[in-house]
Amino acid sequence: MPTQSKWQSLPTEAINPVSLAVDKAPVREIIEMIVNEDRKVIVAVHKEKERIAHGVEIIAQALRKGGRIIFVGAGTSGRLGVVEASEMPPTFGTSPTRVQAIMAGGQEAVFRAKEGVEDNYEEGARSIGRLRLSGKDVVIGVSASGMTPFVRGGLTRARKAGAKIIFVTCWPGSELQNFVDLQIAPAVGPEIIAGSTRLKAGTATKMVLNMLTTIAMIKNGKTYGNLMVDVQTGSEKLKDRARRILGIVTGLDYDAADALLKRAKWNVKAAIVMQKTDLTLPQALRRLKKSDDLVRQAIGEDAEARLSDILRA
Repeated sequence: MPTQSKWQSLPTEAINPVSLAVDKAPVREIIEMIVNEDRKVIVAVHKEKERIAHGVEIIAQALRKGGRIIFVGAGTSGRLGVVEASEMPPTFGTSPTRVQAIMAGGQEAVFRAKEGVEDNYEEGARSIGRLRLSGKDVVIGVSASGMTPFVRGGLTRARKAGAKIIFVTCWPGSELQNFVDLQIAPAVGPEIIAGSTRLKAGTATKMVLNMLTTIAMIKNGKTYGNLMVDVQTGSEKLKDRARRILGIVTGLDYDAADALLKRAKWNVKAAIVMQKTDLTLPQALRRLKKSDDLVRQAIGEDAEARLSDILRA
């Protein structure tokens, strides 16, 4: 009997009837094709909202218990995990060890494709094994096709360690749904270029990962209203953002906000509490700790009225 391709039946490898003649279509027509296909991404992700909500609860609970969030992937999927992990410290003030990413092929593969590394099941298992996971941790496997051996190896090792497992894929039929704690699978259909999962599948995956991390961080007190109050101030742009956030919440002018932030060692949350409660920095930090690190609870004041007034003005 002829050998059958195990990828042939995957939706991510299918031929899209919309773009059969894309190579001879005018540029503006190709743009319309891509935009129309991308609209399907929103619909597909929205259909997964209950599963995404469940994933947020899993991640938020793990973070509250001191657990780690680990992304594991290859190719585009792996790079999207790397982006999520690398953006958590500056945006939400998390330690780099709290949210990490494992990429098939290592750091080099982030910048230059290393074909073949995704096929190494054993290396996926070893990569996860080096992290010494526990039951407090969550591993998020990311694989558009749902079949990447590197990811499967990592998830198998994570299961043995007792970690919670979330699987993000664009193949709803993946049999891994019976192995993981939660599968999130937006069915985006075939790509404009058959098999190029950096397109719709990549967009859908990015949306899902954004929601999982962002909402979990919000639920763990990383924002006050929609303000980034745990922002890290490692650049002039971020220092400027910190001054503006403090000014918005407290009414301080730019220079006064700068002076207070220096006294608060550039801890925006502490600076807000200090100004609102007339406490010293150590006292403000203690109050935040007692308030589960929630600014709203620490100062007994909602953000909405202040923000609405600013928008009206």
